[in-house]
Amino acid sequence: MSQHPSDPYRTPQTAPPARSLPRRDMRDTTPGPFTPPGTALTSQRPQQSLELAQRYELLNRLGVPPVANEDFDELARDMATQAGFLYGFVNLFLEEQTFVGLHQPPADSGFVIVGRTMSRDHGWCPEVMARRKALPLHDVHASPRFSGNAVVDAVGIRSYFGAPLIHDSGTVLGTVCVIDPEKRPLAEARRLRDIVINASAQVMDHIVRAPVR
Repeated sequence: MSQHPSDPYRTPQTAPPARSLPRRDMRDTTPGPFTPPGTALTSQRPQQSLELAQRYELLNRLGVPPVANEDFDELARDMATQAGFLYGFVNLFLEEQTFVGLHQPPADSGFVIVGRTMSRDHGWCPEVMARRKALPLHDVHASPRFSGNAVVDAVGIRSYFGAPLIHDSGTVLGTVCVIDPEKRPLAEARRLRDIVINASAQVMDHIVRAPVR
């Protein structure tokens, strides 16, 4: 993807981008057994609390700590590269959206650098979680339902493709997705949707079968 100096989504390289998305480095977290914080669970609606507890229980049983992980970073990078998108995410839906896998432009690229977490109600992944199937948005402004979003304002995103991470038990652990500041042709939507669907299957296979390092 070309990165022209006149690109309106680029930020001046003399000043680091400042956006509402939080920055958090979770690589120093020691893997091991974990339990959901009680205060976070009780602050959720009953159904959300139950789903969150089920996710933690499943992740704990599978031995998958909800922290940044090199394997998931590689899967996010491969997915974004195949799609030709700037950003790729492997996202666990916990108290916050937690990006255990993340691919994004270099820090000196002029594009926004995002953190490892985001509010549960930001972006389009909450819609993927609710519908339990892929969401292809070749142009987020093509639908009024999806154009008004904090991520549009914070990062200048124009296209989104996401798919859910569904365990055989029926528990939805999170999503994979790619986002980009450029809209995509409608004719590309099916191919890009298939890329994230395939990536979700690869992530779930990795979660179930391979130890996380």
